[in-house]
Amino acid sequence: MLFYSAAIFFAAVGVALAVVFAYQDKIINLFVAEANKHIKTKVEVEKISLSLWDKFPQVAVALDKVNVIESVPESTKSLARAQKLYFTFSLWDIVRGKYNVKQLFMENGEVHVRVLPTGKVNYDVLVTDTTAASEDFAFNLEKISLNEVEVRYTDEILKQSHQVKAHQMAAALAIQNETIAIEAEGKATVNTIRISSGEYFKGKAVDVQTALTVNRQSKTILLQPSVIKVEGAAYELGGSIGYAGPTTLDLKLNGKNTSIQSMLSLLPQSISKEFSQYRSDGDIYFNGAVKGKVTARDNPEITVNFGCRNASFYHPDVKQRVEKLNFAGSFTNGKQHNAATSRLELKNITGVLSGHPFSGNLTYSNFENPTIAFDAKGKLDVGYVLGLAKLEEVRSGSGIADVRIAFSGNFNEFKARPGNSTVHTSGDVTLHNVSLALQDLPLPLTNLNGNFMFKKNDVAVSDFSGKLGESDFVLNGMFRNVMAWLLLNKQRLLVEADFRSNYMNFDQLLSQEQNTAASARKEVSTSGYKFVISPAIAFDLTASIGKMKFRRFQGEQVKGEVTLRNQVVSSPNISFNTIGGSFAVRGTLDARSREHIKVSTASRLDNMNVESLFYVFENFGQDFIVDRNLRGNLTADIVSEVYFDSGLNPKTDLLQAEIAATVRNGQLINFAPMQKMSAFVKRSELANMHFAELHNNFWIQQRTIYIPEMDIRSNLSAMPVVSVSGMHTFDQDMDYKIKLPLLKSRRPDKDSVYGVVADDTDAGNSMLYLTLKGKENNFKVAYDNERVREKIRDDLKQEKQELRDLLRGKKPQKKEKKVELQEDEYFDFDN
Repeated sequence: MLFYSAAIFFAAVGVALAVVFAYQDKIINLFVAEANKHIKTKVEVEKISLSLWDKFPQVAVALDKVNVIESVPESTKSLARAQKLYFTFSLWDIVRGKYNVKQLFMENGEVHVRVLPTGKVNYDVLVTDTTAASEDFAFNLEKISLNEVEVRYTDEILKQSHQVKAHQMAAALAIQNETIAIEAEGKATVNTIRISSGEYFKGKAVDVQTALTVNRQSKTILLQPSVIKVEGAAYELGGSIGYAGPTTLDLKLNGKNTSIQSMLSLLPQSISKEFSQYRSDGDIYFNGAVKGKVTARDNPEITVNFGCRNASFYHPDVKQRVEKLNFAGSFTNGKQHNAATSRLELKNITGVLSGHPFSGNLTYSNFENPTIAFDAKGKLDVGYVLGLAKLEEVRSGSGIADVRIAFSGNFNEFKARPGNSTVHTSGDVTLHNVSLALQDLPLPLTNLNGNFMFKKNDVAVSDFSGKLGESDFVLNGMFRNVMAWLLLNKQRLLVEADFRSNYMNFDQLLSQEQNTAASARKEVSTSGYKFVISPAIAFDLTASIGKMKFRRFQGEQVKGEVTLRNQVVSSPNISFNTIGGSFAVRGTLDARSREHIKVSTASRLDNMNVESLFYVFENFGQDFIVDRNLRGNLTADIVSEVYFDSGLNPKTDLLQAEIAATVRNGQLINFAPMQKMSAFVKRSELANMHFAELHNNFWIQQRTIYIPEMDIRSNLSAMPVVSVSGMHTFDQDMDYKIKLPLLKSRRPDKDSVYGVVADDTDAGNSMLYLTLKGKENNFKVAYDNERVREKIRDDLKQEKQELRDLLRGKKPQKKEKKVELQEDEYFDFDN
């Protein structure tokens, strides 16, 4: 029996193959003739064949590489393309000689349906009058199958474009005289549904199960309750669509098993992508309706209701959840069915976060000119809220914030007139041990506590304290224009406050690492610091700092008033104690040019320790006279203009200063130039030169310190008074002039290298004029010919005057003796 059954089967197949082969040309010719009667546009086909196996047990007319031209006159664009099209009928049709095509298979293709700006369509390709159809070959499609076919729809009037790829879709057709009943089921991917600037359902996998009836006479589509599954949720869609004139919609949408992910998928891509990773559990509901005409000018009425009951909301990367979440939401596009009358509302929001309950409400109305109103109340975990928000500016946070705040205002009015009370804010926020790690601030903000009371556009700050790295602070006062500064661009925050600190570490605060943008641009400061003042910040501060530190500098009891406007810091008075004395300053810091920061000050230094001053300021960048060479107390008045770049590197060529200085109880210890004077003074005295007081005015300009002549009255027995003048450049080039009195007991012999000293019959002393020139580590002391010649000229004038006075009977005054030396003679003293 098995043998005979197989034989019969193979015999039947053989007969079928023979019949198909025998009738192949006839069937193809009939198919082409009938297709030409039904299609009125050009169709390009590479190959037509008859196959028994491709859709067995049905016989298929197979078309390879098909291109159907759209029905737009003179257009060469495609309405449809396919690698394969199959039209099938039964073997019995071949036997009867009458062919009835009931199924269409389209594989690996695309269909592009367009509505042109004129209102015409590109898919009018079928002949409506088929009375001349052949009796031997007929198209009575009952089923259409799509396999990997992309369907695109573009409406150039409504500015809409949709792209859906059908992976495996089957549609059953029931065609009658006036109606076509369609039942479709399958899987697809929505690449995009673009309406104006909004993009919906992008990249969403959907399962479709639908049933609809098309009435060709009334031009309506009746959509039976159909199910579309997205992100695990099911949406039931039903209603009617009329297309006799303008498209008329009357649709209802009801969500089942919805979640936050599925609801987000209904929103524009620009909104949903920021929240795509959020998840939800619990009862979330969604339903809506669309009713009205759809034209270039008219939009249908849209109403949506949604919400949740006892749900939870969380991000997979954040351990905590918002629990017991409840709210009722609604959306409507209003009476005018447009963005201006649209309104989104969330009511009675309640939930629990980290064991703390919260509540609130939100209204967003007029999407063209938004007005926002919200209120919130509760105790919030800062770390979790930041984790949910995923703010790029904030890396992490912790602590608790007590929130009781309400806000309302029109965004565009606020943007146009931010200072005119166009927003209304009330309530307060209290921080409890909050810490923040900001993206652009490597130093952490820790131990933040304090109360912020909101009133319109301003915030009153009470006992706001915390630490920035090692530096601590306490603020009390007003933050003005806060809301504009937070929400709008190019707005300035004004802080009017009392500022207190126990300790400020400016090494940390001014570190170049604080400026990440500069690091990204690889701008490296040689000093390791970066000083930038934001144009968006202004303040009036009354400051009090216990201790402050910058490099070697340390100050105590810092007090003063500081003002910042337009990147210019000014102060009428800042005072502090440092280096054993006190310091007071007034002036300005102009940072408007980032790489040309100007500091103009008038300062008073009182009774500062000179040794410590040189140590703290690292010997002012020179090695000629250093902290170990000096002792004494300095009092000085300084008026200066100093320039820096943003790395706090000084521009010394622009520095200008006038200094009136007095040093009391001074000592000059082991100072190398003084050791050169051992021919006049004992080394033991030169090693520690004392002077009671030194006073002079100094000028700094073009990288040079100018020192007018000054007398130094010291403890040196041979040189109780030394006169010094000259200049010293920042490149350590020295040019000093020195005048020494030579007492009789220390005068050199006549055979010495100094020449002959004239007899001094009076009790007066002879004067020695010297120069000190060269670098710090390579200088020479020499005889000052020019000053001697000047002295001789002055003495001659004086002698003439004395002679005149003598002739007139006046008694002559004692003369100052000079030392006569060889011209251009250098001193080569032993050290």
